[in-house]
Amino acid sequence: MARRKLVYEGKAKILYEGPEPGTLVQYFKDDATAGNGEKRDTIDGKGALNNRLSEYFMTGLGTIGVPTHFIKRLNMREQLIRAVEIIPLEVVVRNVAAGSICERLGIEEGTPMPRPIVEFYLKNDDLNDPIVSEEHIIAFGWAAQQDLDDMVSLALRVNDFLSGLMLGVGIKLVDFKIEIGRVWDNEFMRLIVADEISPDSCRLWDIETNRKLDKDVFRRDLGDLADAYTEVARRLGVMPQGPSGVSRPTLIN
Repeated sequence: MARRKLVYEGKAKILYEGPEPGTLVQYFKDDATAGNGEKRDTIDGKGALNNRLSEYFMTGLGTIGVPTHFIKRLNMREQLIRAVEIIPLEVVVRNVAAGSICERLGIEEGTPMPRPIVEFYLKNDDLNDPIVSEEHIIAFGWAAQQDLDDMVSLALRVNDFLSGLMLGVGIKLVDFKIEIGRVWDNEFMRLIVADEISPDSCRLWDIETNRKLDKDVFRRDLGDLADAYTEVARRLGVMPQGPSGVSRPTLIN
């Protein structure tokens, strides 16, 4: 395997220099974290599952005209992506009450939202990724008003696509998080969906039983995380035979 130079390592993924200018190789780790890294474990096969699922979702979005950073999958744990300037915000779309919105607003978990609600969170682990308003975002220069309008539009298009896809396999899309990046084509700037879309970044419940099929299984000690992710992949027809391990590439300094 070719040796690659490390660009960035996060909690669940590693970025390496890509083979061409403007590209990166995104490697999916088996690490599972919760509470901004306070809870950690290694889940065999998780990285391979997330790589294949993210490929599936990103490719699907591309077919309906939603631009993403995804170029192609390289192997079971890596994909080639376009390098982007990440906007320092997490964009969350909520269809059903779960997680922090229940704590903040006293809403019972499982309550349907009257309409999809879009929220913004500042990407800052030291501050526990605080929720921020559009006024904060514009005042502090994290994004312009036109950026925000485009981000909301992208997020809602992703929501429509994922909701319908999951409904077709008996899964409820409760909420999800995406990151959005800027890319330039000559002098023209546009926004595209980046990072990943996987059970790490979505809440997914079985429609009939409300069984959790996402990272809440790990957060709440509800069972085997790999089994939950494999169930999502099985229903979608992704990796029906299950994940297989792939060794980490050799790093250079």
